[in-house]
Amino acid sequence: MAPAGNRYPVPGTCPVCGDELAVTRLRCGQCGTTLEGIFSLGRFYYLTREQQQFIAVFVKCRGKIKDVEEELGISYPTVVGRLDEVIATLGFTPQATPPPAATLVAMSQEQRQLILDELSAGRLTSAEALALLQGEDLPPSE
Repeated sequence: MAPAGNRYPVPGTCPVCGDELAVTRLRCGQCGTTLEGIFSLGRFYYLTREQQQFIAVFVKCRGKIKDVEEELGISYPTVVGRLDEVIATLGFTPQATPPPAATLVAMSQEQRQLILDELSAGRLTSAEALALLQGEDLPPSE
């Protein structure tokens, strides 16, 4: 069954060889004006239908992976894997997954608050405050 108005989604790749397709003719549905040439489809037309549906859900969920997991009924690693596939298909290099955050050391609430107060007052950088919260020693200041 044809979509409403007999308009089909534009395929981005050739069903025979898999190479990129080019649009060579455009027509205005209102006035009938026709343009001929070689037009680029844009990156998103080269995604598979499944990848396009995934991106629609991802955008609907505002990029919140937990919400994508729930919407699609898939695990966190599966969401990340599908996102990496889309990123690669769009021609981008996926960023390496950041290492897990370092564990904060056990310290009193007063010690933690002192570090945060120093950060807030501008006497510590965020990197220095994080290092202290993780139990690292700061190098002596010059």
